[in-house]
This record gives sequence, structure tokens and C-alpha cells, in this order.
Amino acid sequence: MRDRVLVTGASGFLGSAVLRKAIEHDYAARALVRPNSPRANLNGLDCEIAVGDIRDREAMSAALRDVRYLFHVAADYRLWARDPDEIIRNNRDGTRSAMEAARKAGVERVVYTSSVAALKPREDGSDADERDRADITSAIGAYKKSKVAAERVVEEMIGQGLPAVIVSPSTPVGPRDIRPTPTGRIIVEAAKGRMPAYVETGLNLEHVDDVAEGHMLALTKGQTGENYILGGHNVMLKEMLAEIARLVGRKPPRWNLPRAPLYPLAYIAEMLARLTRKEPMLTVDALNMAQHRMFFSSAKAKQELGYTTRPWRLAIADAVNWFKVSGYLQ
Repeated sequence: MRDRVLVTGASGFLGSAVLRKAIEHDYAARALVRPNSPRANLNGLDCEIAVGDIRDREAMSAALRDVRYLFHVAADYRLWARDPDEIIRNNRDGTRSAMEAARKAGVERVVYTSSVAALKPREDGSDADERDRADITSAIGAYKKSKVAAERVVEEMIGQGLPAVIVSPSTPVGPRDIRPTPTGRIIVEAAKGRMPAYVETGLNLEHVDDVAEGHMLALTKGQTGENYILGGHNVMLKEMLAEIARLVGRKPPRWNLPRAPLYPLAYIAEMLARLTRKEPMLTVDALNMAQHRMFFSSAKAKQELGYTTRPWRLAIADAVNWFKVSGYLQ
């Protein structure tokens, strides 16, 4: 009889990749999805579907019935919201609900998907690792604060006996980014030629399917209570945008803009977003984050889990191709 796993956030970008890897590894997979979540990423997959919200304890308990392992991937991944506290509540309280349900159900192993957002980039631009912990006060923006808060919840419960491993993806890109994510939005806008200028920063890019495989490795090889960065390659934004332009046959953006003059525009964009209810492309938090090179090391995951990643250009190419065939670039 195959071991049963539950994947929360299974209809989303990273969650669907983890679900697919679980199926590939011959687990009996169950996907937890909210009632209103689009399910295109689940089409054709050999999995059960449980409908519910991670904040609903009864729904979580039902979804965890007969489950041996839990991948808690679900997260509110927005860099801006009309009510920033909503992001913090969703990620912190949703994680607490899921972890409490897992402990009550007697789940043997939890792989919790945190984020490098809960880590602190180094001021000198060198690669941060699992020891570079952020706190609520130093984290920039509601999303990063929420991931710090949620990670602390998991750590607290590990101290109380929860058999959990923490993984921290950096910036996944690739297929099935249906919403899309903030990074996916940049790829789409750049591929459509709508980014003639940019604010330089550094990112750590990896293929979403490599991150998903890292989750499988964490399940079987990770040590309870440990945190593993599932990253990829450090890339400057200029280099990433140039590669996207090359893939679609456009000229790369020409102007590297200074941050300071853009703050008034960011405030205006956020004011308009509150009226239109559409997430702005330029935000104050994004400008604040851009001053740091978000470079990270996956050395621990490579050494202890056997984690590997493909070249970042292949990940970008897969993302651009998926957006193209899915109609996002029309």
C-alpha cells in the first residue's frame, strides 16, 4: 500500500510542482484546494482532491485522514495588499492551523515550505545562508514579515515535538505559474516589451521543478528541525531581463533607474491600486527590497540532501515558453 501524502496549496505554482513530484515518486497524493481556487494545474493528475481552507481546522483534519506525510506549501504570496495585515494573518495563522492539525492527526513527517524571505540578505552582497535569520522588525514588507512569523510558529511547534523539516525556496520560475507570481509578472511584462527600464537588484533563480524535487529530498533525507535553502543561481536583474528579451526576440531594457526618484510614483501606484483592487507593478516595499542583492547559498541542501538545480537560463526559458503557449504574451 502506497504512503499517502497531502499537499496544501496544490493548485498553485509551487504546490502543483510538489504534487507532481509526489506522484512521480509513487506516493498516493491528496491535494488540498480552496473552493474558489482555479484547478487547471490539477488536470490529468492521479490524485485525490480535498476541498477546504488551511485556516479551517475541521477541513484540515478531514484532509489529513489516513495521511502519513504533509507538504505544507500553501501561502499568500503577494508583495502588496490593500490590507497588509491580511497577508500576515493568512500565512501565520494558516500555518499554525495546518501544523496543529498535523500533530493531532499523528502525521509522521511535515515538510514546511518557508522562504528565503524569512532570511536576511547580507549587507556586503555575499551569499546568505540558513544562519542569516530575519526578524519581524528587519523584514521588509508584509509578505516577508508573514513568512518570518509563520516560520517561528513551526519552529515553536518543532520544539514541542512536531516532526517537521523546513525548506526555504528562493525565487522559483518555470511552468504553471497561473496567477502569476510577482516574479512571473516581471517575466510576462518583460517578454511583452513593457519594461523599457528597471531598478537593478540581484535575485537567486531556480526551476520550480528542482525546488519540488528538493521537497522530496527533504522528506526522506532532511533532519527534523533543520532548515534547508532550496535556491539556484545568483543573477542580476539586468541579466535576467536581457535573457528574456533574447528569448522573445526583443531588445533588452535600456535604462537602469535610480530608486530614490521612484518613491513618489510608487506611492501613487499604491493609491491607484487601492481603488482598482489590482496589484501595482511598482510598490514602496519593492523599492526598499531592491537595495539588497538577494543572493543565497544552497550548500547545506546540496551536501545533506543531494539537492541539484539546472542552469537558470533553462528555468527562464521554460517559464517564457509556458507563458507563451498559455496565452499570457498575446
